[in-house]
Amino acid sequence: MTSEKIIVGAGTEYPLNGLLTFPDAPSGPVPGAVLVHGSGPSDMDERVIRLTPFRDIAEGLAARGIAVLRYDKRTYAHARKLAKPGITVKEETVDDAITAIGMLKRDPRVDPDRVFVLGHSMGAMLAPRIDAEGGDVRGMILMAGTPYRLEDIVLRQLKQAGGGKSLLRWIVGLEYKAYAKKFADLYRMSDEEAKKKKFAGNLSLYYFKEMGQKTAADYLLESTKPALLMQGERDFQVLADDDFRAFETLLAGRENTFFKRYPGLNHVFVDAIYDDILKASKEYGVERHIGEEVLDDLAAFIGNGAAQ
Repeated sequence: MTSEKIIVGAGTEYPLNGLLTFPDAPSGPVPGAVLVHGSGPSDMDERVIRLTPFRDIAEGLAARGIAVLRYDKRTYAHARKLAKPGITVKEETVDDAITAIGMLKRDPRVDPDRVFVLGHSMGAMLAPRIDAEGGDVRGMILMAGTPYRLEDIVLRQLKQAGGGKSLLRWIVGLEYKAYAKKFADLYRMSDEEAKKKKFAGNLSLYYFKEMGQKTAADYLLESTKPALLMQGERDFQVLADDDFRAFETLLAGRENTFFKRYPGLNHVFVDAIYDDILKASKEYGVERHIGEEVLDDLAAFIGNGAAQ
């Protein structure tokens, strides 16, 4: 494989460093995928302490004949410019993903009719929106996504972490109560009211309201495109028996929608160690890599999905 440096959004206010990982000596135009990050600032490898899931996916798919474009997230590359209230996921993620998809489609070595969007975590929540708002991809891959709203996941994770006797769990319990109060009237607020109410850091409540007005499930139900939904069964951030099961129920019977669970894998699709959200730093602090089964399934879907 080869990796070429690229700039997503060159000439704009927010240029982003990226890499296009390409198969060696292809016989013709190849399928492609654009990778979309989870929440928070993230580099092009989607590095989480000692894990690099996007590098694993890019190199693994390139070795299987698929071109992959990945890039630094806007909030990682331009943190100072974006340190102001009012940002939404459109500016943070959606616009750049659509730009990246367009770049990949225009590359003469890539088949523009076989370009997919692959979102992880919050990127999975946004992948169907990216397609609908201009990405217009061949199909969608949702890794550790959820059909629920982001604020519901935030509150659930705080509830998971709280409730014990330790000082940390007590503090988390107080955060849960404070955030639950903030979110209680979210969809009864006007947009202007939500923009004025701070959540945390530089995020206002409008960040959640704008995203939550239409969920990944809503977009998927409106779409007829192929979709692959993947879930680690030992994920403590997005839950196999809640989020993934809800997707399975909601999208049951759709001929071009596929579901795959992975026993023993965590939120980043590597072997899990702990089952406690408060041990996330330890969980992600041990170097591991995405395994062959996950990479094979991704490559098979991109190949087979393109034929449907």
